[in-house]
Amino acid sequence: MNYKVIDKEAYYRKDVYRHFTEDCKCSTSMTARIDVTELVRYSKDTGTKFYLNFLYLLSKALNSRDDYKMDYLYKTDELICYDVIHPCHYVFHEDTETCTTVHSEYCEDYKTFYGNALRDLENAKKNHEYEFDSAKYPNWFDASYVSWLSYDSLNVELPDGYLYFPPIVNWGRYREENGRLMMPVTVRLNHAIADGFLVANVYRSLQKEISSFVKNK
Repeated sequence: MNYKVIDKEAYYRKDVYRHFTEDCKCSTSMTARIDVTELVRYSKDTGTKFYLNFLYLLSKALNSRDDYKMDYLYKTDELICYDVIHPCHYVFHEDTETCTTVHSEYCEDYKTFYGNALRDLENAKKNHEYEFDSAKYPNWFDASYVSWLSYDSLNVELPDGYLYFPPIVNWGRYREENGRLMMPVTVRLNHAIADGFLVANVYRSLQKEISSFVKNK
């Protein structure tokens, strides 16, 4: 794990950062539908898991910009940016109706990521323990699939004043709309390091990554 310390006075969002860490500590979240028609088709044609393909593209999109790799160190009062962030996702156990966390390291090489993440999923199915240790896994973002429905809105609440900066991303089942397969995706970021533009940009980046992925494979 490597990171750089951000000079708060030179930070391009310094005034916004100060306001939303001192005067108005809050988060910003958005739910929107993205077109996954071509990614679903690619997954079926190649016999690969849509879930892992989407997780790879989500990780790639979030790692493409420093704004999504920020964190706050309480002990030293430092704003930092990681070199890379990794997805913490989940396996749901039907027998206990509980989840097990799955930590998969992001790798820009698709085949490497896919193979490792698939192994991580299979191993997690054997374990019913829940482990989300922020000290052990500091540069990980939360990626959670709500597999039971295609929702219209979802909101993740954190305690007021809690400066939690890693992205929290949820997505639900895709459904057909006007001949296209549309999937709800919810993105939550702390307002100190992200605004509406940066949240919306996650969706634009995702759509761009999907288009490039299916075109080049």
